[in-house]
Amino acid sequence: MLHYIFAWYFIQYCLFKNKLFVFFVTVFLSTLTPKFYFALTVTSSFISGLIFVFEWWHFRKYGTSFIEQVSVSHLRPLIGGVENSPPAPVAFSANMLTFFSFSECKVWRNPLNLFRGAEYSRYMWVTGKEPLTYYDMNLSAQDHQNFFTCDMDALRPSDTVMQKAWRERNPQARIKAAYQALELNNDCATAYVLLAEEEATTIVDAEKYFKQALKAGETIYRKSQNCHSQSPQHEAQLRRDTNVLVYVKRRLAMCARKLGRIREAVKMMRDLMKEFPLLSMLNIHENLLEALLELQAYADVQAVLAKYDDISLPKSAAICYTAALLKARAVSERFSPETASKRGLSTAEINAVEAIHRAVEFNPHVPKYLLEMKSLVLPPEHILKRGDSEAVAYAFFHLQHWKRIEGALNLLHCTWEGTFRMIPYPLEKGHLFYPYPSCTETADRELLPTFHEVSVYPQKELPFFIHFTAGLCSFSAMLALLTHQFPELMVIFAKAVSIVSVMGLA
Repeated sequence: MLHYIFAWYFIQYCLFKNKLFVFFVTVFLSTLTPKFYFALTVTSSFISGLIFVFEWWHFRKYGTSFIEQVSVSHLRPLIGGVENSPPAPVAFSANMLTFFSFSECKVWRNPLNLFRGAEYSRYMWVTGKEPLTYYDMNLSAQDHQNFFTCDMDALRPSDTVMQKAWRERNPQARIKAAYQALELNNDCATAYVLLAEEEATTIVDAEKYFKQALKAGETIYRKSQNCHSQSPQHEAQLRRDTNVLVYVKRRLAMCARKLGRIREAVKMMRDLMKEFPLLSMLNIHENLLEALLELQAYADVQAVLAKYDDISLPKSAAICYTAALLKARAVSERFSPETASKRGLSTAEINAVEAIHRAVEFNPHVPKYLLEMKSLVLPPEHILKRGDSEAVAYAFFHLQHWKRIEGALNLLHCTWEGTFRMIPYPLEKGHLFYPYPSCTETADRELLPTFHEVSVYPQKELPFFIHFTAGLCSFSAMLALLTHQFPELMVIFAKAVSIVSVMGLA
């Protein structure tokens, strides 16, 4: 009996406390003026607007929501995230084997990369903008150390100096080290290479340095050939000297191409490919394709494509779009979308359209640059296959070849967007190639300068928190406007809502 009496008194006590709490809240709300509610809504709108602007900037720059990123990486473990479960076994089809044989985001050396001193530096002097990113230049430094150094460098003082030069971040320190190496050995080929790349301010000066490097490189290469079988270290030295010789000959061919000696450049590239056929991973054929297109030697271009546009070889934008250009050339001059819609496409036109669709599926970023819907920047020293960096590099050198063929860009303009109707969405599988990789945007942002707007494919949907903060900002601004226009009514409404909420909690 006593515990029933105690429970009744306890309930009465709680009800009394709740009524007292509601009374004090009501008294407090009655002291608030319309100015308070107006300041509250304006402040809320301003803060949510700042959050919205920051979220939008973060999404445009990094492609993710900042709030979502912080929630997943920091708050989720505190709340108690889902335990990691062992991954389920995945079955791969035969078509996916090629996809997984290469890394999704493997970065490649740009076959047509420009000269730092004669081209990149001149651009920076004129515009005041840095055309190369730190990540791109760091990759080049790693390439130079892999190509131009070996374990035998300790036996030659000049090569020891050049080992340090390739690791230097300061361009002036690298140039100074190259001159120090030449003082120790006037036949140091890698020192001439560095001076040609970074000190020469014109292509003519760069060519002079490369000719000196060629003379020194051939002498060292012949010596290495005679003693390469003596030890593994000598074999490594031969590989290094081979790399130097191939690099110098290729850059000399590129100098000839830039100085208008196209036929000479083509001959040098063909001789280089015959002399070192195993170095196809350097993609010298892409330099050859561009030079042949400049000569308008389309039969020779087709012969190169027949050799390198093979299912077993890795593709590139240069291969796919050059193949499309040749097929478009056969029909573009007489092509008319109105006529084609009436009579249908001929066999040659169907082949051209299919070639364009194939190229666009491989790299969907290229058409906007060829059609001049996006502005170009100087291509980086490294590119990502199928990414925006590859598209910039291709269009920078090949836009003139598309313009030269009458009607080619018109055919591309009329047909390229049809590719996306053939590709399933979301991109779980491809149509002619493996699915488009999801990591290209991040890598391209590292390779391309910050003043360039990176092309993103497929377009990402806006994160939830951008919609949420935009709605919160708009709602708060609307409340602030209503409070300013109808202060008495909004105060009554706010008090009513507050009292109902407090009573509900009580």
